[in-house]
Amino acid sequence: MQLENSNQCSMTGKILIIGDSMLDRYWSGIVERISPEAPVPVVSIEEITERAGGAGNVAANVAALGRVGQLLSVVGDDESGRRLAGILGKAGVDRYLHIDPQMRTTEKLRVVSRNQQLMRLDFEQDPHGEVLKKVFGDYRRLIADASVVVVSDYGKGAVENIELLIELANAANVPVVVDPKGDDFTRYRRASVITPNLAEFKAVAGPCDSPTIFEARARELVRDLEIEALLITLGSQGMVLYLGSGEKYQQESVAREVYDVSGAGDTVVAAVSVSMVEGVDWPRILEYANTAAGIVVGKFGTAVVSMDELKSQLKKGLD
Repeated sequence: MQLENSNQCSMTGKILIIGDSMLDRYWSGIVERISPEAPVPVVSIEEITERAGGAGNVAANVAALGRVGQLLSVVGDDESGRRLAGILGKAGVDRYLHIDPQMRTTEKLRVVSRNQQLMRLDFEQDPHGEVLKKVFGDYRRLIADASVVVVSDYGKGAVENIELLIELANAANVPVVVDPKGDDFTRYRRASVITPNLAEFKAVAGPCDSPTIFEARARELVRDLEIEALLITLGSQGMVLYLGSGEKYQQESVAREVYDVSGAGDTVVAAVSVSMVEGVDWPRILEYANTAAGIVVGKFGTAVVSMDELKSQLKKGLD
């Protein structure tokens, strides 16, 4: 399914996603009383939902948007890892999941009532060096057949030596889209696109007390990191895109009720990478990413956006 042709990359159409994958679990129920043991609500669990999170959610969104998503990640030798692999398989994701028997699969367990999170419990453990060497070996092999690389960095340890990953991609003439983490973006130097949210951008750029300062620091970041594009998601204010060539494009958010923003950044990265493979120009990439984000925040929990949903919402915008 072609979105709209322009002058970006095409080639095989495969998108290689490397990063931190996790299992997102939702325990949903109703609250009708307070515990007699402590002043906390008692949730009567009625439904358990499991979804792919992190890099796994990026890959699931890529597949839902009609492209081949090759996920390169690490899981533990445990029930959560097996559940995650099964969810990804049903989503149509090509999985290259390395098992580290010394770690547990990253898992986020959310207790929910009436679509409101009451608590989140995180289970995580960094992978070990030997398994990361195998991940890197797969990366060197798979990149030869990729059209775009996505680095989904959640800071859980599955992505090592990002500078070298980007260097190898540049040598193979494969653009790199980075979903960043932390307050040091220098390790993402010479990537094609970096997609921080507003808080992540300010953690790197510092306080931006005026639109003028905000823009100056965004352009400085583009220049210093030698990147082609910086796409900053602004929550309810939409998104803004700064290009190394000097252009700036902005999109207001799609007006809709917001149920859940978790995983919205994954959808943005997937929409950007799929659009690049389709050969879409930068203003359209921004439009598609913004529209996809508007759709996914209208869904509860970590979710995906299909190509049919995206096309339908874009058509409504045109109408």
